Amino acid sequence: NLVLRTVGEKPEPDFPIRHHQEIGEEKGILDFRRAATIAGARFPMYVGAAARLEMALIHFMFFHHVDRGYVPVLPPFLANETSFYVASQLPKFADDVYRIERDDLYLNPTAESLLVNLHRDEILTADELPKSYVAYTPCFRREAGSYGEEERGLIRVHQFNKVEMFKFTAPDASYDALESLVADAESVLQALGLHYRVVLLATEDMAQQSSKTVDLEVYLPGQRRYYEVSSCSNCEAFQARRGNIRYRPAPKEKPEFVHTLNGSGLATSRLMAAILENNQTADGRVRVPEVLCGTVGAETI
Repeated sequence: NLVLRTVGEKPEPDFPIRHHQEIGEEKGILDFRRAATIAGARFPMYVGAAARLEMALIHFMFFHHVDRGYVPVLPPFLANETSFYVASQLPKFADDVYRIERDDLYLNPTAESLLVNLHRDEILTADELPKSYVAYTPCFRREAGSYGEEERGLIRVHQFNKVEMFKFTAPDASYDALESLVADAESVLQALGLHYRVVLLATEDMAQQSSKTVDLEVYLPGQRRYYEVSSCSNCEAFQARRGNIRYRPAPKEKPEFVHTLNGSGLATSRLMAAILENNQTADGRVRVPEVLCGTVGAETI
């Protein structure tokens, strides 16, 4: 993978930095023990100030993208097998998704799986493109076999919240749309004041449907490493062929497949970890990002 650029200053505090799980549990705002009682291991529970901060993040990111021209969507959180095939979750990732066998429905692992099906079996007109959507959904993933000290806390959980961007474009516009998608995702991190880097993924690290993927990785000083918080991909016509999603370049011309693009805008669990770790102070408080203070109702936690 190739690091294209880094943005912001890497925090180098002169006091011991703590892991976000330690901060959350000490303050009583992250309760993994009771979450495990309710659902099992690796489910988070946000309490008090963390619940307010989580909702503030969702609200801010959702309307931030709406203000940038995305059409807001609140889709179903369940989808059928065909929808997951179009999205390329199936058959390759069948072991990673939750399935409700009685109803033959699947729990949403990412709103990409839902939004790509918005225009399934449709023929759009050229002047309808590009179409840009933003959705909020909870996401559910089995995360089988991904256990380790570096993934404790909020790093890799079975349930998390995410704001997702999605675009349908004409083929000749899709790579410019990808640049725009990355910029929109970056604008969230910039608004939150977080240090991050932009990474171009190698072919072997991309999803099968992707032709080009750019990740945004935020720095967590409690672990001295970067973690992906957004993955922006141009899937060209891969998903469109599966879903028979086409457009007519001009009246009476033969329909062509659109290109589809997706990007996290962003996933909240690792953002929560990043805020707790990057914004901790020497006296044990955590600064709330300025853009979230109004919704959280406080400047510090």
